[in-house]
Amino acid sequence: MIPLVASAATEQGRFPLGPGARVSGPHADLARDLLGLDTHGDGPGEVVLKLVADPSLGAEGYTLTVTPDRAVIAAAGAAGLGWGVQTLRQLDAPGGVPCGTVRDVPRYAWRGVMIDVARWWRPVSFLRAYVDLLALHKFNVLHLHLTDDQGWRFEVRAHPRLTEVGAHRAESPVGHAREGRSDGTPHGGFYTQRELRDLVEYAAARGVTVVPEIEFPGHSQAAIAACPWLGHPSAEPVEVRTTWGISSHVLNVSDRAAAFARDVLDELSDVFPSPYVHIGGDEVRGDAWATSPEAARRVASAGLGGPEALLGWWGRLLADHLRGLGRRAVAWDDMLDHDPPEDMVIMAWRGVDRIEAAARAGHDVVAAPHTHTYLDYAESDAPGEPVSISGPLPLETVYGFDAGDAVLGLQAQLWGEYLPTKERFDYNAFPRLCAVAEAAWSSGRDLGDFTRRLTAHLPLLDRLGVAYRRPYDQGAARVHL
Repeated sequence: MIPLVASAATEQGRFPLGPGARVSGPHADLARDLLGLDTHGDGPGEVVLKLVADPSLGAEGYTLTVTPDRAVIAAAGAAGLGWGVQTLRQLDAPGGVPCGTVRDVPRYAWRGVMIDVARWWRPVSFLRAYVDLLALHKFNVLHLHLTDDQGWRFEVRAHPRLTEVGAHRAESPVGHAREGRSDGTPHGGFYTQRELRDLVEYAAARGVTVVPEIEFPGHSQAAIAACPWLGHPSAEPVEVRTTWGISSHVLNVSDRAAAFARDVLDELSDVFPSPYVHIGGDEVRGDAWATSPEAARRVASAGLGGPEALLGWWGRLLADHLRGLGRRAVAWDDMLDHDPPEDMVIMAWRGVDRIEAAARAGHDVVAAPHTHTYLDYAESDAPGEPVSISGPLPLETVYGFDAGDAVLGLQAQLWGEYLPTKERFDYNAFPRLCAVAEAAWSSGRDLGDFTRRLTAHLPLLDRLGVAYRRPYDQGAARVHL
């Protein structure tokens, strides 16, 4: 089992979870689909789903009781029933499901994976397949990074140029960005609001909340290329960025730019019912603000200490607007240094020390340190590993990370610069996502036991078509770049 369940006891016998097994209770149709059962269900054995009043299970806990003729999943709500189904799915093996009992409750409320679709647009089918993989491993958040310097992927009806222009770049880098080589091939794509609503519904049925991210006020070159009035009047016109790295082009601080941001958040919140909306806030280079008369006027009118305080001004403006929409703002920990509102969730990425700093400041924290959760980093520095932005970050280091008890949750990041294909994405994601799943759901660590269970788990990933990196193969790459 991955992640490891809280407690389990085995008994004699097996339950034959054949394709004709019957399913009854709430959400039976979805359970039948996830378990690969026939719709008629006229064979031996029964899977029973039932809701129970058991406060100790919380919103996502469940119990699973397996006897030779039935498997009973009990939970306080739909989420727990879903995780019980995923456990049953993993336990199914040739000969049937072992009889016994499982009682399971997650450690953290936020168990997330960030997928970057701004650097490389990915089809909805790819995202749906990853929703299924996340649900299998009991992740409950898909953080969707929708915009960056290299592409804008979210349809905003009030500002159609964002996708007409901002969703397309002239070419992309080849090899590592420092080599300065390009492929000469245009790249583009975006998601309609209808497509994203469908994705949200698909994910919600599987217990996964899609948390959208729009980058403000940095990482905004694609937006400025589409709507030049978002940039600074003294700056030269820009195109959607064709290289990796951090652009110096940031949003200006005019009333019009603020209204633009509200427009985007209004439409975003209409599409994504998530209680959280990520507003970015990282790696903002404020050189343009330092020389802008408009920025100087905003600093004076808002009573700020200087142009560097404009990042906090943006954060508070966006958080206030989201609060009015009934949502909570999430931001990268760069915002922590700029007087963020107390209800802002801080995603701590720059180091483990930022987790403690954000918690000490009174914020809910999602632990996402690059030292342990950036799965776009190479797993090894051995010859044969495909080009990556950084690394190494071995499986053992990922598995060994403990975010502590004072956080809202834990999240893995898959930044897209060097993950252009599904095969390359899978290679970086798995099996390290299995380690993150266990760190987010389970208490305690036993690397030897995890390795044993992971070995037994890999055939399931094979059946699901996941092109994962074989553990301990010392970097023998099998992906075509």
